Amino acid sequence: MAAKQARGLIVVAIIVILALIIGSWYVRTRNGLMVAEEQIDAAWSEIDNQLQRRSDLIPNLVATVKGYASQEQELFTRIADARSRLAGAQTVEEKAESYGEMESALSRLLVIVENYPDLKSNQNFIRLQDELAGTENRLAVARKRYNDTVRDFNTKIRVFPSSIIAGSLGLEIHPYFEISEAAREAPKVSF
Repeated sequence: MAAKQARGLIVVAIIVILALIIGSWYVRTRNGLMVAEEQIDAAWSEIDNQLQRRSDLIPNLVATVKGYASQEQELFTRIADARSRLAGAQTVEEKAESYGEMESALSRLLVIVENYPDLKSNQNFIRLQDELAGTENRLAVARKRYNDTVRDFNTKIRVFPSSIIAGSLGLEIHPYFEISEAAREAPKVSF
């Protein structure tokens, strides 16, 4: 009888230990997934901050160029439209598409600037161009950080066995911040 009780206690102890191991793994994995998703939100917030900074610089840059190149009204309108679409974008895909449009319009603006030597030497323009270049660099870093964070998260929720927990929590794959193929092309400007 005592041997039976001892075996029963050992079985119960093993079950309790296994339950603790599985429970701690579940909690650790769930918490890791939640932390990873929060990191995505933080990385996206940084992209949003840099897009806003860039959007705030653009009217000043356009105003400076307008004084020298007033005949480029179509371009100024295109920049204003792209800026408003970027401000109104809600999803990652919409922001990426609007970002591409803005990138294309700004590239064309900077190509046009080449025809105005006085503008290129204007201190306000130089300062704004430097600030915009700095913002573009910060945006590139923030975009890379976001995409790296998304890649890590997407991998975690797709790999077994954490995919089971991710599925039970309703976690879904996050989209990457990618620019469109059209935005990758150099602007074509004819005079």
